[in-house]
Amino acid sequence: MHETSNAVSPLAALKRGLAYLVDHRATLIRRVPVAAVVAVVVIPLVGCDTGPSFLFHKRASACPRPQAAQGVSGQFNQQQQEIRSLRQGGFRGDFFAQLELARRYEGQRAVDKNLEDPVEAAVWYAMALANSGGYSPIAAYERRGGKDQGPLSRFDDCRAFERHAAYGALDRLLSRMSTEEREKVRNRVIYILSTQGADGYRALARMHDGFFGPFGEPSDNPQAIEAYGSAKRMGAPAALDLFRRNDVDAYLYNYLAVQTGDVSAYVMLKDFERSSPQRASYGGFVETKAKRWIPPYEFYPPESPDSGVPHSDESDPSGDAKEAALARMNELPFVHIGEALAYLRVIPAPVLDEHMLSVNDAQTFQAMIGRPITGRLSGIEKVRAVQYAAVNGSSKAQLVLAVMYSEGVGVPRDYARAYHWYEEAERQGSAEAKYAMSTFFSLGLQGVADQDRAKAVVYQLDGALAGFKPSVWRLQQLLSQVSRPPRASGESRPPPYAERDYR
Repeated sequence: MHETSNAVSPLAALKRGLAYLVDHRATLIRRVPVAAVVAVVVIPLVGCDTGPSFLFHKRASACPRPQAAQGVSGQFNQQQQEIRSLRQGGFRGDFFAQLELARRYEGQRAVDKNLEDPVEAAVWYAMALANSGGYSPIAAYERRGGKDQGPLSRFDDCRAFERHAAYGALDRLLSRMSTEEREKVRNRVIYILSTQGADGYRALARMHDGFFGPFGEPSDNPQAIEAYGSAKRMGAPAALDLFRRNDVDAYLYNYLAVQTGDVSAYVMLKDFERSSPQRASYGGFVETKAKRWIPPYEFYPPESPDSGVPHSDESDPSGDAKEAALARMNELPFVHIGEALAYLRVIPAPVLDEHMLSVNDAQTFQAMIGRPITGRLSGIEKVRAVQYAAVNGSSKAQLVLAVMYSEGVGVPRDYARAYHWYEEAERQGSAEAKYAMSTFFSLGLQGVADQDRAKAVVYQLDGALAGFKPSVWRLQQLLSQVSRPPRASGESRPPPYAERDYR
């Protein structure tokens, strides 16, 4: 009897519910559209993991957004602080920070119109597309409905929509640019990725490798397939054209990744070589090219739109080699940094000691390069002072920077960059650079300055004529051996090199 009453109760409740629906059908019909609208607006806001999985899986409103900077007063200061925070995340490889930064520079919101910069917007859209954090599966499971290919989480759906939108935005921006502006976009992306070590070089290798998608994603990635387009659907031709596919550059960046000491990069390089006999044949040529390769920029171009918010360089000097080089920055006499600051007109005249640099002067330079205003120069800021002066044409700073790269002081040892800056200083008539260039040629650094004794003599002659004393002494010594008769046994010898006066 008890079991019978339990079975009848649900049937009675169901009967009452049906009767209510019939009696109030007119009211319910009026309320259904309102409920649907509320569901469409509210459900996506609750987050990727609880949002709709099938009907609305292409909506991006459920995707996370970088948190706005807190504790900043004033509208302009807040905007500048937010951009700085986003750039820090973008340089570190934060996918969503890169997207948000691109939107800010695109000027999508009215409050960001003063930041509008198509080149910078395209740079960060390209960085987001090249970021493996935008397409690598996170937490896969079967979709509800089962009509889409492959198991993906709703977080993956969010990222897929973001990448789809980024391809469209990048294509629109690039299609309106000149060849020079596209070259700027390409060079800036290469610079940012080159600051990320092996991961960045591997990304560049994939972007030039025809076996991957346009921005290094898997070739079967849905957004990559959409970008190629079809007879029925327009793709993203301008975005596809930003990085041309070629095996030499793909090999080059794989090789550069290996030079960082990364084991996985070595495995990828071997896989690349085994993929075809033609690729393997590029080895000798690419090795020589890699030893001459330098990034397109010494640091991120300090340009800024009319807003006055600088394009700060937020590349992180991480890694043992970079940190060890930065720790040696105290070996560089501060007078060279003082001369660089004077050349940049941060201070009226060079100072010999760091303690002679006022807090205001340090803050002025930090503001110039978009660094935190502390009033005391950090190691990387001292490096930037020399780099800024070198890039802006100071032959002294160019020579100092060349020495820094030669010795691994402040920056990791890099003979290709050292040679580049010796050459830049030599073009401006630096006698010291001529002397250093002669040493490069005499040593015959393979792939950087091929051994050429005749050219070494020419550079030493030029240096001697310009009055650089070590070259003068070397030239005199050489001439004395060639044109003078042997000395008598009792004849005194000149003092050794270390004791000579070169004032």
